[in-house]
Amino acid sequence: MRHRFEISKALVSIKLSIGEEISRLVLPVYRAKWFIVSSGANLGDALADATGLNLTDVYRLNANAKREFLAVTGDGQSEPFRVAKNSETGRNGAELHLDCCVTFMCSDGSTVEVLIIVELEDGLIDETYMLPLAGIRKNTDHALVAIDKGKAIQKFANIGSVSFVRGTHITLADGRQEQIENLVTGDQVLTRTHGPQTIRWIGQQTVRAVGAFAPIKIARGALNNSGPLTVAPNHRLFVYQRQDHLGAGRAEVMIRASQLVNGDTVIKSEGGFIDYFQLLFDQHEIIYAEGIAAESLFASPHIRSALPKDVSEHIGKREAVTDIAAEFEVDNFDLEPARTAELLRRASRG
Repeated sequence: MRHRFEISKALVSIKLSIGEEISRLVLPVYRAKWFIVSSGANLGDALADATGLNLTDVYRLNANAKREFLAVTGDGQSEPFRVAKNSETGRNGAELHLDCCVTFMCSDGSTVEVLIIVELEDGLIDETYMLPLAGIRKNTDHALVAIDKGKAIQKFANIGSVSFVRGTHITLADGRQEQIENLVTGDQVLTRTHGPQTIRWIGQQTVRAVGAFAPIKIARGALNNSGPLTVAPNHRLFVYQRQDHLGAGRAEVMIRASQLVNGDTVIKSEGGFIDYFQLLFDQHEIIYAEGIAAESLFASPHIRSALPKDVSEHIGKREAVTDIAAEFEVDNFDLEPARTAELLRRASRG
């Protein structure tokens, strides 16, 4: 039975201001119907929003569970998150709200955090999604041990942060290549559209390289890159097609690293910990990493919630930040990952 959804004050803070847009995010989710209570007070029930959860209930992910891609955006008119056009799952334009972040403990003592996202229709919950922040195993007991409505915003911001890993070579304004961990605020970086630009902030996090945070490794030359490039899954790369091998209808395309995974030259690397770095400029920029073009951090409202106060205020005083990559982004979920990277390599080759 559907029930009316109450939006917490914390969630109101991630709504958009007039004239602003958030970058389109693509999230690997499961429908909550696949995650069922196998033992506890809600025996037989599917995962629900925070109001329907009971601590110590034990859940299991069904063996037939299918991961789907939920594309999320905002409408720029003080509206909440919405299902983006061409999302693989969800109702186009439907309101989405981050409900909470829950923690499960597995039988081996390991823990998994999961974001619960609800899709609304006329104020009622129409669908519930779970976004695991680490690997989640099928047919394994997961005991619910914590429910946190406040932490969901920060976790979501981290997922949306486009990130390079330690050791990535960034092209500076004078043409030199410098490893990202050696850069400091104030350094001048070469950008594709606006020439030399000053780094305003550098973010760094060390996270478990699993689930939504598992990096994408792109082998040297896979996209005509001069060195191996490793980025976060949602990081968009810019490719100029000399011939439209991708069938995008345009020469310039932006594509997310996760859409390039082919198990060979582009892989998702799970396990251990990884250092992620983010570069923020006054505007959203396309910079050069390992010799190919890639986006900088886009200061959308939900990303700003994770920035230091002085940096967020500096960006906020400027005109609304525009997603420079939006008009070039390829959002076709019918792309064949096994072929996409090779098609782009050939298309961009001189």
